[in-house]
Amino acid sequence: MHIRQETLCGLIALAREFQAKEEVCIPQEGESSSEDWALQMLADHGSDYNVGEFRSIVHDLSERQRAELVALMWVGRGDYGADEWEQAVDDAVGDYSIRAAEYVLAHPMVSDHLEEGMIALEIPCE
Repeated sequence: MHIRQETLCGLIALAREFQAKEEVCIPQEGESSSEDWALQMLADHGSDYNVGEFRSIVHDLSERQRAELVALMWVGRGDYGADEWEQAVDDAVGDYSIRAAEYVLAHPMVSDHLEEGMIALEIPCE
């Protein structure tokens, strides 16, 4: 893992705070397979401090680190096992890593999934 533990824990906290706000409504399923609904939802909350801070931190990560963030969410929600870590990271390079902040924040339980991914990889948040 190339992302610092403190950075991951901070991103989880920001995502949790953003998604805990009453006015944030994230649909369970998108109306199109391209997840345009997710981008629209994030655009509606673009002035939110937590969203801006989350995006800023993620955009400052390298492409490998952004792919690891996406892969961590995938491991946490059960798409990959901890033993498939490198494959998950490889699969996340490209479109997913380019728009990692928007992709990750668009998932309703992202903070839980990231935290579960960290548990699976034995990376504790203190």
